[in-house]
Amino acid sequence: MAEPIRLQKYFTDCGVLSRRAAERAIANGEVRVNGVCAMIGDKIDPDRDCIEFRGKRILPPARSAHHYLMLHKPRGYVTTMSDERGRRKVTDLVKDLDSRVYPVGRLDMDSEGLLLLTDDGDFANHLTHPRHEIPKIYHVTVSPLPNAEQLAALGSAMLLDGYPIRPVKVRPLSTDTLEMTLFEGRNRQIRRMCATVGLNVLRLRRVAIGKIPLGSLPAGSWRDLTEEEVRYLFPNVEKQSFNK
Repeated sequence: MAEPIRLQKYFTDCGVLSRRAAERAIANGEVRVNGVCAMIGDKIDPDRDCIEFRGKRILPPARSAHHYLMLHKPRGYVTTMSDERGRRKVTDLVKDLDSRVYPVGRLDMDSEGLLLLTDDGDFANHLTHPRHEIPKIYHVTVSPLPNAEQLAALGSAMLLDGYPIRPVKVRPLSTDTLEMTLFEGRNRQIRRMCATVGLNVLRLRRVAIGKIPLGSLPAGSWRDLTEEEVRYLFPNVEKQSFNK
């Protein structure tokens, strides 16, 4: 029998709702446990209880022999495993985990958003291989306000360090914020691209990796990826990586 946990935590563990959103759903009568309307403060056993949200059963995340995490990286953290300058590391945010995980790829210290961590080398190698095709999606706030010429340049063929980069999809979200979709990840690519066309990056946030969104996961928090999400990112993951 698993240790009872609060309903709100169950929803965040499953990647369905943030804690606050779960509290609102419970207060609104949208959550049932074993057919009974749940109340704030209820605890459940994920292995035995049936939890439903708006009539749909919410299944617990797969228990994995490896760890596959999604972290909402805040600004001011580095993605290196050690730092001689004593800066805060993303691994400081997962110190309570019973395994040593490491970042898959990177986000620079001034960037934020979705970062994957794992202790599965095959998974990490697959995602960082140059032939990896799953795009990464960013929301980028820039200054000054970009004009049509600058937007066209960002979405066109461009050289970095003398090498051509794959075209980037650029879509304005507001007058000063762009959605940029990358299919490769050169070092500080977005910042360098923007600098090339005369734009300064004020905020850079990764909001999704392919079909997996950051969602409402709070900054500094993490959750396990579901088995479905892991298989989407790494279709050849070994079956024994997951314990049913």
